[in-house]
Amino acid sequence: MQIIAFHTLKGGTGKTSAAVNVAYLASQAGIPTVLWDLDPQGAATWLLSQDQAENGRKLGPLVKGKKPIGAFIHATPYARLELIPAHRSARNLDIKLSQLSSSDALKRWLKSLSEETALVILDCPPSLSELAEQVLNAANAIFVPVVPAQLSLNSWHQMRDFAKENNIKAKRLRPFLSMVDRRKTFHKAMADGELKPLPKQLQTVIPNGGVIERMAESRLPVELMDRRSRAATAYRALWAEIHAMLKL
Repeated sequence: MQIIAFHTLKGGTGKTSAAVNVAYLASQAGIPTVLWDLDPQGAATWLLSQDQAENGRKLGPLVKGKKPIGAFIHATPYARLELIPAHRSARNLDIKLSQLSSSDALKRWLKSLSEETALVILDCPPSLSELAEQVLNAANAIFVPVVPAQLSLNSWHQMRDFAKENNIKAKRLRPFLSMVDRRKTFHKAMADGELKPLPKQLQTVIPNGGVIERMAESRLPVELMDRRSRAATAYRALWAEIHAMLKL
């Protein structure tokens, strides 16, 4: 089983859209996939739930060892794609993790899914915390969406510094350009490779497309909304790059 995470400190970078679309494409490639929505805002849960009132469960029993992580899994409308929905109690997960004696609790919880799941995708809240540290330790790769703008670039550097401080191998952090608008000079320069790429940067560039914004209304992956769109083509390329890295 492989574990990957989508994580960034900057909001509005297309993190959850990438996580959901990659999860869908992985499942359609025949890979049993679980997406865990660790962000209390629950955007991934909204996009993948069958029921508008879908809610996750309190994480207390998981943290206390009273229930296995499998008890928190919900079905989605898509074959081979399951969801651990967000719950507002996740806002306290950092505190609960810091109170445990184990620094690899998240990794141990996920290990129990390995018999039936080939890929776990973590959609992470924007923070540098105990949870972020455990995610960085558990994941085989962490994919970081970076908008070609100074604040987003600063967030990337902060994440990289945090990883170094916690002895996480830098090669596991894989940035990719997201929400790119080629009408903007800096966006175009970064997307076209005129500027020095970020370390270990993926080749895929996710455009700033209206079809991505409409995901919240349709509650569908871009592939099912408009397969011929630039965004759908980009997400397929992103999944192809990620798939090539993983041993699935």
